[in-house]
Amino acid sequence: MTAHVDLNGACTLATSSAAHVTLLDPVARFSLRAGDGERAALSKALGITLPGKIGQCARDDSVEILCLGQDEWMILAPKDQSVKIKAACEGIYGDAPHSLTEISDREVAIQITGDKATDLITIGCPRDPDMLPVGEARRTIFDGVSAILWRDGKDEYRLDLWRSFAPHVISLLKTGCSELAAE
Repeated sequence: MTAHVDLNGACTLATSSAAHVTLLDPVARFSLRAGDGERAALSKALGITLPGKIGQCARDDSVEILCLGQDEWMILAPKDQSVKIKAACEGIYGDAPHSLTEISDREVAIQITGDKATDLITIGCPRDPDMLPVGEARRTIFDGVSAILWRDGKDEYRLDLWRSFAPHVISLLKTGCSELAAE
């Protein structure tokens, strides 16, 4: 039986000499869908250029935009910017039709850092983390759970996943963190 984990705020989930696993603070999350003709208007409204290649990320001081598909982006921002993002997109909808859906409560983010962070990712992810460039992200699976894998540094990753699957993934990461430290 898995112990209950409060998924509403940052906390350390596991730490060892191999890796550290942390639940990150909640952020505003949006799924944005739009055609190629609307990209320029949306980029201008949001104040950040929507990346055009799958896996690329665009960032400013506090907003991250990830290209998930030819016409699909994930927007991450501090919670207090949620209203601003919605208003910016709503203001241009007539000229640049699109779909902006807030999914803030659907997902959580887990950070994995440390000397063996890459090894820890591989216990559940078929994607080779070493092939993921720093500063990019990709859709993948983690032990059958749909996830977005971000590479924030050489030994620093994030996993975004649906809240309902988080206890399962957290349990695997905790076990893996302990096992890697025992080697």
